[in-house]
Amino acid sequence: MATNTPTIKNRKARHEYHVEDTYEAGIVLQGTEVKSLRSGNASLSESFAYLQDGEVWLRDMYIKPYKQGSYTNHDERRPRKLLLNKREIAELDKAVSQKGYTLVPLKLYFKKGYAKILLGVAKGKQRHDKRQDIKERDMKRDIDRKYKGTYKVNL
Repeated sequence: MATNTPTIKNRKARHEYHVEDTYEAGIVLQGTEVKSLRSGNASLSESFAYLQDGEVWLRDMYIKPYKQGSYTNHDERRPRKLLLNKREIAELDKAVSQKGYTLVPLKLYFKKGYAKILLGVAKGKQRHDKRQDIKERDMKRDIDRKYKGTYKVNL
């Protein structure tokens, strides 16, 4: 039975940061959180990850309360523990200790029934970097519009 579970993306992250490396991490959730995530009721836009006592935590990720969950419902923005190997945590600690680097959640998805977070080791962009990215994207869009339909392949 294949269910179509949503992928929740942090679209703002790629605009605000240069993503250097990515890691896939499991996430510790309560039952009502999983049910709410499966219906697509979550947001990663204001969330961030940090290391504390050799563990990786995710803060400010919003998961809407499950509408059928009564007193067992979860806190919407509680800190959630991320599950990584010791080697990966050591690599993240080394990367984040460098000046200007941070951990940004890029995407939340389900893999073999388990919720996963794609974490990015990222460095913040300056205003001129953002302008350059927008300029490149606009140029690519103009080129695609100009040559749309000219390269048709007949099979």
